[in-house]
Parts: sequence; structure tokens; C-alpha cells
Amino acid sequence: MIAGLIILGIIVLLVIIFVSWWIYTMNWFRKAKVKVDESLSGIDVALNKRFDLITKLYDSTKGYIKHESETLSKIASLRSGKIDNLDLDSKSKLSSDLDSLNREINVVVEQYPNLKADTVFLNLMNQSNEVEERLQAARRLYNSNVSIFNQKRVTFPSSIVANSIGFKENLKFFEVEEAKKEDVKLNF
Repeated sequence: MIAGLIILGIIVLLVIIFVSWWIYTMNWFRKAKVKVDESLSGIDVALNKRFDLITKLYDSTKGYIKHESETLSKIASLRSGKIDNLDLDSKSKLSSDLDSLNREINVVVEQYPNLKADTVFLNLMNQSNEVEERLQAARRLYNSNVSIFNQKRVTFPSSIVANSIGFKENLKFFEVEEAKKEDVKLNF
């Protein structure tokens, strides 16, 4: 009789340990998903700030730009999209489009030295550099959170819990487009 109660007590203890582990792991995945979503929101904030700054840079340089209608139409087309509702691939494309537009503005700056000396422009460029750094930090944080989540999701036995609560696929990393992975070719 006592041996039966000891065995029953051990079984109950093992069940309690297993259920506690299951709940802990399930909650860990849910918290980690919230952290991934939060870090993706950080990318949204940085992209919005970057877009606003590029628009202000454009406004401060438009007197110097020969092809302002083309650049203005690019800004208008980018402005028409809502950043908050985009999926990860669309955000990557938007980021790439903003990079391209920023490069165009930088080319204009190089062509017009007077613009480089303008204090408003210099302030906007400094802010733009800060936003770029924040955007890079937000991307790194997002990718770090995705990496931690994906590692736990594929590791046994937590993968069983992940699959049971609907996390059946790895989350996608914020990646650079293929064109930017190639070596830069400079022709002088």
C-alpha cells in the first residue's frame, strides 16, 4: 500500500513537472512572438522616420534638383503606401526604394556644393544618419529575436510545444536584397 502511494506520488509529481514545463514553454513562445512583433514595429517606426526625413531632404534640395519631377513622383508613390500594413517582403522593398532615393539625393548634394553648406540641410543629413543607424539597429534586433525564436522552435522537445500551439514554420529574417550582396563596382 505504501509502495503504491509512493509510486502514485512520483507519477503525480512527474505530471506536475511535465505540465509546468509545457506551460512555461508555451508562454515562452508567446512572449518571444510578441518580442519579434515589437522589434518589427521598431523597423516600421524607423522606416517612417526615414521616409519623413528623406521627404524633408528632398524639400530642402529641390531648388537644386534638375529632375525634381521624377524624384517627386518617386516620393509620392512611396508616400501612397502605408508602412504599418506591409508584410516583411514589402518592407524590404520599401527600404530598398528609400535607399535608392537617398542615393539620388546624395548625388545631387555632391553636384551642388552650396547645398552642403546649408545648415538646415546639414541638420537633416545628421538626423538622416541617426535614423539609418536606428534602422540598422532595429533590423539587427528583429533578426536576433527571430533567430532566438527559430532556434527554440526547432529544438526538441520545445518543437513539440511550438507545433501544438501553431508555430509550425520558422519566422522570416529581414534580409538584404540580392543586388546589395554583390561587390560594388566603381568605374573611374
